[in-house]
Amino acid sequence: MTTALPYFLAGNYAPVAGELTTHELPVTGAIPSELAGWYLRNGPNPHDAAGGHWFFGDGMIHGVRLDQGRAVSYRNRWVRTSTFTHGAQTEGPRGEDLTAGPANTHVVRHAGRLLALVESSYPYEITAELETVGSYDFGGRLRTAMTAHPKTCPTTGELHFFGFSRRAPFLTYHRADAAGDLVLTRPIDVPASTMMHDFSMTAKHVVFLDLPVVLSPVPPGSGLMPYRWDETYQARVGVLRRDDAHGEVRWLNVNPCYVFHTVNAYDEADSRIVLYVLRYLRRFDDEQAGHPHAATLWRWTIDLDAGSVHEEQLDDRAGEFPRIDDRKAGLPARCAHVTTTRTGADGQHGAITRYDLHTGATIGSHEFADGQVPGEAAFVPANDTPDGPGWLVSYVYNPTTDTSDLVILDAEELDAKPVATVHLPVRVPFGFHGNWIPDRPTVTG
Repeated sequence: MTTALPYFLAGNYAPVAGELTTHELPVTGAIPSELAGWYLRNGPNPHDAAGGHWFFGDGMIHGVRLDQGRAVSYRNRWVRTSTFTHGAQTEGPRGEDLTAGPANTHVVRHAGRLLALVESSYPYEITAELETVGSYDFGGRLRTAMTAHPKTCPTTGELHFFGFSRRAPFLTYHRADAAGDLVLTRPIDVPASTMMHDFSMTAKHVVFLDLPVVLSPVPPGSGLMPYRWDETYQARVGVLRRDDAHGEVRWLNVNPCYVFHTVNAYDEADSRIVLYVLRYLRRFDDEQAGHPHAATLWRWTIDLDAGSVHEEQLDDRAGEFPRIDDRKAGLPARCAHVTTTRTGADGQHGAITRYDLHTGATIGSHEFADGQVPGEAAFVPANDTPDGPGWLVSYVYNPTTDTSDLVILDAEELDAKPVATVHLPVRVPFGFHGNWIPDRPTVTG
């Protein structure tokens, strides 16, 4: 009797077997000449083809270099973490080794450093050629794990992030200045270790999400996620003023839900914050019947004077991996781009959908044909005007050829055919997050 493989080891979730560098890739269409740099995207790729959960696989970064209208090269490299090279995690001062982790979730640039991130451990610094430099702890100042979703302030260049832990203090807020120096560390009191994957930032505030997916120990080696849905835990958001980083965190209740990813937030007034999220009704609850587990776009308006949060669903299509023009992070961004899915008579279709965040309306969608599946689409600006024209870049899997392409779309003409499609000779497994890393860095990472 043949035992079926778990989903994360089958199809395009399955890891690729090795590392590759290839040059002068074929292109359909025309790569914009303005694009000079790397598109890098991170994701799980267990090097021993094992592991008990998709989230646990060793990080592999896939990169395509573009320059002068050419697809110069593709390469993929594992992040050589201590887990990758030495296996089992060792004990540290707090009972955990923060260099041990898969570094499989995101890749960002700040203060000239490229960092591969996972929320359970330290970042790992890599080079533009995807070689691993080593774990990075901000010169010894960082003593917690680091979220995979830091936020770069487009005004100050500061990097805002947090670390959550299985041990108290469960949540710690950090801030690094534009030069990359860690200048603020502040523990925040929360009642339990919750699975806090993302947060948000405005010009005046930082917003934390304390939601009812709570630490729940599992047998060692089981491969199960050690966090479970908890009906008794109150879902809430926490608001901290940036100019009073050691001051009070205001906690406001929201309806039970889970959020992997925020879209953006901004200050509508001194005491009112607008926050966009991809909201699940439930997660990590054994996929109980009757509880849809697709995320949809919601707007939460936080009223600090009233002590309340108004929650409004903006769309009913399933979506994930939201991105904006990062130069509008914490400001009233006009547009967001979400990787969405819809189910029709001929099966499930993937798309990249553009939303007007001011109205909540859909203002464009690129529907992929023949079962092709897009990943996250990073926004690449075309000029110096934030929220202006630009391109969206995404790896797209083609099940017919069992290969992947790097697809470049005009963000303002999503209904049109791709501007360019870079044909890769290999498959890029489904993964998580990445960024366009231009040769000429901007303020944001």
